[in-house]
Amino acid sequence: MLTLNSDPTLKDLQDYVRRLEAERNFDKEDVLQKCLLLGEEVGELYKAIRKKSKIIKVDHKSSFGSVEEELADIIIYICAIANRFNIDLEQSFREKEELNKKRAWE
Repeated sequence: MLTLNSDPTLKDLQDYVRRLEAERNFDKEDVLQKCLLLGEEVGELYKAIRKKSKIIKVDHKSSFGSVEEELADIIIYICAIANRFNIDLEQSFREKEELNKKRAWE
C-alpha cells in the first residue's frame, strides 16, 4: 500500500498520483475518460456545496460526499474554491485517499 510523506511538495503529490494510478490499473485510461470522470466529480462538489450552504434542497438519495472530499477529488482545478472555504486541501487529499484504500479495485 502506498504512503505519502508528511511534508510533500507538489512534485511529491504528482509522483504519488502517478504511482497509485499504476498500482490500481488506472494508468491505461485515456484523457477523455479522465475528463469525463472529472466532470462527474465537479457535479458532486456542487451538490456538497449546495447542501453545506443550505441554498437549495439536495436529494439525499443522490451519491456525493462532503465539500472536503469532493475538493480532494479535483484538487488541481478547485484551489480557488477551496481558499474561499478555508479548506486545507492537503488534509482533505489524505483523508479521501484513506477512504479509497479501503475499496476493492478491480
